[in-house]
Amino acid sequence: MASEDKSTPREARRLRAILSLDDFETRARRHLPLPLYGYISGASETNASLRKNAEAFQSYSLRTRVLRDVSRRSMNTDLFGRTYDAPFGIAPMGISALMAYRGDIVLAQGASHSGIPMIMSGSSLIKLEDIAAVAPKTWFQAYLPGEPDRIDALVDRVAAAGFNTLVLTVDTPALANRENNIRSGFSTPLRPSLRLAWQGLTHPRWTVGTFLRTIARHGMPHFENSYATRGAPIIASNVLRDFGRKDHLTWNHLERIRLRWEGTLVVKGILHPEDALHAVEIGADGIIVSNHGGRQLDGAVSSLTALPDIADRVAAQIPVMVDGGFRRGTDIIKALALGANFVFVGRPFLYAAAIAGLPGVLKAVEILKAELYRDMALLGVEAIADIKPDHIVAEM
Repeated sequence: MASEDKSTPREARRLRAILSLDDFETRARRHLPLPLYGYISGASETNASLRKNAEAFQSYSLRTRVLRDVSRRSMNTDLFGRTYDAPFGIAPMGISALMAYRGDIVLAQGASHSGIPMIMSGSSLIKLEDIAAVAPKTWFQAYLPGEPDRIDALVDRVAAAGFNTLVLTVDTPALANRENNIRSGFSTPLRPSLRLAWQGLTHPRWTVGTFLRTIARHGMPHFENSYATRGAPIIASNVLRDFGRKDHLTWNHLERIRLRWEGTLVVKGILHPEDALHAVEIGADGIIVSNHGGRQLDGAVSSLTALPDIADRVAAQIPVMVDGGFRRGTDIIKALALGANFVFVGRPFLYAAAIAGLPGVLKAVEILKAELYRDMALLGVEAIADIKPDHIVAEM
């Protein structure tokens, strides 16, 4: 399935004016209806965890080395037996196809073209088989169903589709308190209203280019990958049941999956060193330190703050990855210096897809690569593996 996104001269001019990942959010705020922008940008309750993620980077400064030959520097990074063009990838984000036309496909293609990994969300609106067909090296992220037989069936479906890396998100035993969604007018299920209609009328580019285009070509979006079978449409009253009944899940369920899944297994949502160690003992191939972008427990420790203790505990045994609040090349360097092997970035790539489709995603990757490549020279390192703890200083 080829991408349907083509960059027009007007779009190219629009993208040339974007200089940083934050610029994509500024444009997306105008482009998207308020309920959709609010869904992406907000987090849970007071947004404390979201703020902590961003503020944590200010707690560290970089210590440079000078007069070193960095003319042959490379961002190439080895992870799970594969070499990527940079030490970052695209994090999983739900209902992306509601923000950008065929959003999950656009993100996966952008990652594939750029030589980085993309993690497809289990709460996506496009079939995982369709993603595997256009970008077979994509990773799949699952929210585990509540029943063992449904877990087995979902794992088998992911394997049959050809995915090699399964990411289990484990920090969702209960649905978070998303007050921000209610205030912005977003709901699950999506409920037609005069307010929503007005947002559609006042955001015609999104309405015509994403929503109506999706309905005309693909019908009403469904949650396609919650189970082994198709889930509920986004307007169905029972849609929340697809994401409930998970408060009884334990490490035993992870053990069950490890026995069944023959590919690479990654556990996402780790904030405590003991949980990281337990994941290693069960047989996880990697972990992602994450507070879910601030979207679960309000006031949870930031991912960057949790990272060093976890890396000290398990980085010698498995790759330690991290997400949450990354916007700059220097942010990535700080995480690598604190012990991460790899970084995932979420919201900015979805904003980029929303405003400009595949060209937007490619532009976002290009910006972050250019920053990181420049930052490596200024730091005085030639390879990603050369970034060490002595390159970073904790501010008091």
